[in-house]
Amino acid sequence: MKIAIIGTRGIPNHYGGFEQCAEYLAFGLVKRGFEVIVYNSHNHPYQEKVWNGVQIVHCYDPEHKLGTAGQFIYDLNCILDVRKRNCDIVLQLGYTSSSIWGWLMPKKAVVTTNMDGLEWKRTKYSEKVKKFLRYAESLGVKYSDHLISDSIGIQNYLQETYKADSTYIAYGATLFEKNNAEVLVNYNLEAYNFDMLIARLEPENSIEIILDGVAKANLSRPFLVVGNHETAYGNYLKNKFSVSSQIQFIGGIYNIEVLNNLRYYSNIYFHGHTVGGTNPSLLEAMASNSLICANGNDFNQYILGNDAIYFKDANDVVNHLLHAKCTDDSFQSMLIENKRKIENIYDWEIIVEQYSKHFKDIFKMNIN
Repeated sequence: MKIAIIGTRGIPNHYGGFEQCAEYLAFGLVKRGFEVIVYNSHNHPYQEKVWNGVQIVHCYDPEHKLGTAGQFIYDLNCILDVRKRNCDIVLQLGYTSSSIWGWLMPKKAVVTTNMDGLEWKRTKYSEKVKKFLRYAESLGVKYSDHLISDSIGIQNYLQETYKADSTYIAYGATLFEKNNAEVLVNYNLEAYNFDMLIARLEPENSIEIILDGVAKANLSRPFLVVGNHETAYGNYLKNKFSVSSQIQFIGGIYNIEVLNNLRYYSNIYFHGHTVGGTNPSLLEAMASNSLICANGNDFNQYILGNDAIYFKDANDVVNHLLHAKCTDDSFQSMLIENKRKIENIYDWEIIVEQYSKHFKDIFKMNIN
């Protein structure tokens, strides 16, 4: 079976969640005997034509010249190319800049789309952009033969909004076991004596609420903010919390070993995401033995259940910072259960196998 993966900037991952998904998925599918093509931006750091048995096709991507508009041209170029590849299945990761070209998808291939989160809910977008994103979402449903939801919340939303069935396949993670405390030296940190968050610095990730709580708690232990802060919102946050010396904006970190060790040795890991499905960074925190304090929305609670502490406002954040220590016996069962979930539900091998079954099922349906 020949499968093409579109909708990402390419592999190996140098950007984000869908790129990481494409990397693990493509590699796992090749090991299972599938022929896999992944589409890469022409300016991706990896310029070879094959990566670990995965065929790489580079397409022109003018995002560096045109900004967001360039993403639409890149996706169009990928779709025009995949029409020539005689693929059995096209897996589309997301729909934001590709679904307007859905009518151009190859007719003989089965198109299955991972619908991602509720992009139109992101507060950074204007009302016009939000309106377009809802339209793009509807086109993603219209031009796909099958849909994939990476959370039960998204699955319910698609059914309620579009009467559309979807296959639930979560995001994946790998259990982190090779901790190395030497990583802390570079950041002048002590094990279990700092708190942190990892996120894109955007309003819907509850960054300001969390940092309001950190500032109000006024503890001396460091609080790391990991994420690109060279943005308008990042500058706003840095200015607002400049008097709180414990809050350290350390920028984006893309070395997974460094991230995992910071999560492993943190006291509390804050997860403020409110938009989307199964968030990759949440699973990675679970896999890294973190004590997680999450925004108490349905998406997060579905994954974490009773194995986390939750916040709704800055006062909740203050309370947890003052009283929660990850080394306390009362939290150990949470850490154990979250690691067990990774092993039994969210391990990448399990996720790849679920995708494999999905592809076989829809391919068989298409033949019949």
